[in-house]
Amino acid sequence: MELWYWFLELLPFSWVEFDFMKNALLSVILVSFLFGHLGAMVINRQMAFFSDAIGHAALTGIAIGVLLGFSEPLWVMIIFAIILSFGISYLRRISLASADTIIGLFMSFALALGVVLLSRGGNFNKYSKYLIGDILSITSQEIGWIILVILLVILFWIFHFNKLFLLSLNPSVAKSRKVNIWSLDFIFSALVAVVVTMSIQWIGLLVINSLLILPPSAARNIAKNTFQYIWISVIISLISGITGLMTSFYMGTATGATIVLFAMAFFLVSLTFKSKV
Repeated sequence: MELWYWFLELLPFSWVEFDFMKNALLSVILVSFLFGHLGAMVINRQMAFFSDAIGHAALTGIAIGVLLGFSEPLWVMIIFAIILSFGISYLRRISLASADTIIGLFMSFALALGVVLLSRGGNFNKYSKYLIGDILSITSQEIGWIILVILLVILFWIFHFNKLFLLSLNPSVAKSRKVNIWSLDFIFSALVAVVVTMSIQWIGLLVINSLLILPPSAARNIAKNTFQYIWISVIISLISGITGLMTSFYMGTATGATIVLFAMAFFLVSLTFKSKV
């Protein structure tokens, strides 16, 4: 971190004197890289609704953590999100209901349960920070956890990207190639659940899904192949993240929501490129 601080202090900007901004900028770069990659596959796998459900269901994870006596219920949230993703994947496998129906049922139940538990005694306002998020509060230790998750995603990409991409294109062909589609689907779902849940405290559960799906949606309108699709998604995510952070600092607005506005602007501009292709 010292090297990062030293580098930023060379820049001619007023915000570099604040350590929380240095941490926030590094975390935005890391999270944007992570979301750009994962979001591209989330769109390919048609899992936008799933990631939204995980985000909203985080309230129940918070509530369970509070009931168990945790002052910071992050780990309980992550465990609950993994269990929820397993439940969704399992029901999608054995049920005749559509994926959207199953995800909607889980989201409605988990969200309602979370609100009921957290609102007992009128204490819901204590947890409103999770609705909006605060990336300026991120610590060096939390940045270390983000780096660890990025390494896990990279390892998953190295060993399973081609299988997951084939599964996105044609599950029947993937199954004929001896791909264990259900275990792969669950692992990816759990990975998305961990990333979304971990990031909620900084981004806010009200906008986190938008941050995950807008950059790859814009990239899809521009890219001509898979390689371009993923890296354009990452670039859009990075630019939106950095620009949104700086804008929120000078304007005093919520960082996560500001980043989403820039990502939405990229998506609208990308529609112009799509009409020319």
